[in-house]
Amino acid sequence: MKKQTLLNSIFRLFRFIFIIILGYLVYKSLFSEILTRKIHIFLYIILWLFSSYLVIPFINKLLTGRYLPDYFIGRSRTSDGLLGDPINIAFTGSEADLEQLFLSSGWTKAEPLSLRSSLHMVTASVFGKSYPSAPVSSLFLFNKKQDLAFEKEIENNPRRRHHVRVWKTPDNWYLPGGREADWLGAATYDKKVGFSFFTGQVTHKINSDVDQERDFVLETFKQSNKSISIEVVEHFTTSYHGRNGGGDEIFTDGALPFIKMD
Repeated sequence: MKKQTLLNSIFRLFRFIFIIILGYLVYKSLFSEILTRKIHIFLYIILWLFSSYLVIPFINKLLTGRYLPDYFIGRSRTSDGLLGDPINIAFTGSEADLEQLFLSSGWTKAEPLSLRSSLHMVTASVFGKSYPSAPVSSLFLFNKKQDLAFEKEIENNPRRRHHVRVWKTPDNWYLPGGREADWLGAATYDKKVGFSFFTGQVTHKINSDVDQERDFVLETFKQSNKSISIEVVEHFTTSYHGRNGGGDEIFTDGALPFIKMD
């Protein structure tokens, strides 16, 4: 754990220094003689977009490919390889059963992420307009993005929402301890829109208490008319404090509920 923390600190320091040096070199070599103060802000925006959406993700992929294990550790990943949200819920049953459980519990199925849905999401967030089926960003487990996602919008504004990403587990695959599940999910609560601590990209910021969101999901299932059984395995993983792929602080007690859909 101490080694991992040291590596993360070195990684963050390296990234910060790299951005400063890159910005200075680009400015000094290309723009210092021709720019006027009136257009500095425009070039700062261009540099931010270039760094946050191209350079830093590329560096992340190189570094995380070196030091992060490529097997299940109870965490999803971002597209550039950073550790994402914790896996905190498991299901046994068919895809139809899973959808019926969420929809009958008052959840809405999220639309696939596309240019059209992304633009709709941006305008809805900026102007505070309802978008109950807004897309969620892609997180990865088993080297694939989520198969399904469900959400509950708060106060008709997509900036704040409960949401759950769900991945289909591979065939004949077992969780630690030999337990089986057909689906694994990551339940988190989006509390606002902000900037990623690790890349500077615009993203949702989540509530740090992911256990509270896990328990909220289980509570909503009481509204469903579908027969289910729930077994909560305490300390399935080690409890920990950390950060997700956007740099948001997270903590969990390590319990994992298994929902069997009859």
